[in-house]
Amino acid sequence: MAQYDDPRILRAIAHPARRRILSELYAGGSLRAADVARTLDMPANQASFHLRQLAKYGLVEEAPDEARDKRDRVWRMAADDGISFRSEDMLAQPGGDAAMEVYRRSARAWGHQLVDRSVEPDVPDAEKWVFNASLRFHPDELVEFAHEIEQLHQRWRDRTRGHDDGRVTYSVYQLIQPYPEDD
Repeated sequence: MAQYDDPRILRAIAHPARRRILSELYAGGSLRAADVARTLDMPANQASFHLRQLAKYGLVEEAPDEARDKRDRVWRMAADDGISFRSEDMLAQPGGDAAMEVYRRSARAWGHQLVDRSVEPDVPDAEKWVFNASLRFHPDELVEFAHEIEQLHQRWRDRTRGHDDGRVTYSVYQLIQPYPEDD
């Protein structure tokens, strides 16, 4: 997984459309701007703009080997296994505090939206699974558990990657952290 420490990257991925584009590329593989536009229901020029912004920060790149011809622009994740950053490294950079706050606000809003959507009773044609559990770990067990989850995700991603096969992208949102104290 590619590790990033540039605070500008946090700002780039805090944008909802760019976060969704990255999710689609991660889940489905390469895409054209027209594919992104259709999936996200936005104009193709906006999709192209967001893809170029993500490319500017090294998060996506062109995939010329997948293009139909020289004019066809196909995009893929720069790091096929995803994006990672360490908060401490990000905060140590100039502008890191401000970028982290932008990212936190965006992540909180996204988390709230996912939870709200998961408990809506009538979302047509949407299969949902809400799972909330508590487990006890030693630190080394937590690392082992997290790696097993990553491997499970990777197996399913490899198995289901691609487009135009009747599949839709689902959000898998997981947090593994010490049980928070009630406010």
